[in-house]
Amino acid sequence: MGKYYPQLSAEFARLLASLAGRRVAVIGHARPDGDCIGSQVALARVLAARGLDVICVNADPVPRRLVFLTAGMRFHRTDDLIGADGDCAAIFVDCADHARAGERLKARFPAPVATIDHHISNAGYAAANLIDSDSSATCEMLAGMFLDNGLPIDAQAAQALFTGIMTDTGQFRFGSATARCFALAGELVARGARPERAGQELFERESFGKLRLLQHYLSTLTLECGGRACIGTLAPGLFEQIGATAEDTEGLVDYARCIDGVQIGALIEERADGSVKASLRGQDPALRVDLIAAKFNGGGHACAAGLSLKQGGADFRARLIAAFAERFAAFDAAKKP
Repeated sequence: MGKYYPQLSAEFARLLASLAGRRVAVIGHARPDGDCIGSQVALARVLAARGLDVICVNADPVPRRLVFLTAGMRFHRTDDLIGADGDCAAIFVDCADHARAGERLKARFPAPVATIDHHISNAGYAAANLIDSDSSATCEMLAGMFLDNGLPIDAQAAQALFTGIMTDTGQFRFGSATARCFALAGELVARGARPERAGQELFERESFGKLRLLQHYLSTLTLECGGRACIGTLAPGLFEQIGATAEDTEGLVDYARCIDGVQIGALIEERADGSVKASLRGQDPALRVDLIAAKFNGGGHACAAGLSLKQGGADFRARLIAAFAERFAAFDAAKKP
């Protein structure tokens, strides 16, 4: 079936058939990004066009720069669903693991009907697991499966899918931007997606808080592991001090990765309660930064991963650097003849 995702598209068709007459919740991950919101919007619109009652649910609000994708859509927060009556089929999109949407949504939907995702660390936690780690984005997967199944994609869904692909490929600069990715992007433009609109909303509407946060982040950058890794830190209370939000961290870690000679960039967010969040970006897929994140119960992609700990500990940075060194050693050993 179809030319883009023959096997997954057949599974998707079976999933659609199983949803007939059911209320559906399309659930995205905490601190949603373009691929998450884009996937939710597009899937919800396609399901609604088939007559299903569909809502989108996230633990956190839709980021300011992605609101343009959601016109006329029903996006709810976790509290809206906790304790709600009635059966609801849950589909988790762009969630590398069940808890990525938040522990409360995991508890509310212990047995999702499906997960649709492209993270290499996703081991499958739903009745139907549509996972392809070779895809650049969950939006790429959805676009291909929609087209393979002959499903109508309206202009708003096309814009959402294009935006998700654009964000997760780094504006089509990453190695994940394959011929299939470009072909699907072209199909979406033909159906009404506007690349210039996505570019303007995503990259030309920076907040002043974001620029001040960048200033602080750059001032903390240090080179580690012989210059192969670069780490920057955001100190506790900084967001409140400069008027920034969690959304403003988007893209900061790329400044660490883009330094000549650096193979892994990291951003560490420290919080007053002792918790810590870290974002990791790698230059080479063979480095598998998702394996580094996994050592701290995190996960993600081969070149982009993250982790979150309730208690980082005073030695967290040292442990992270040690994990980097271990991966570099494995990476170097694999390259030897």
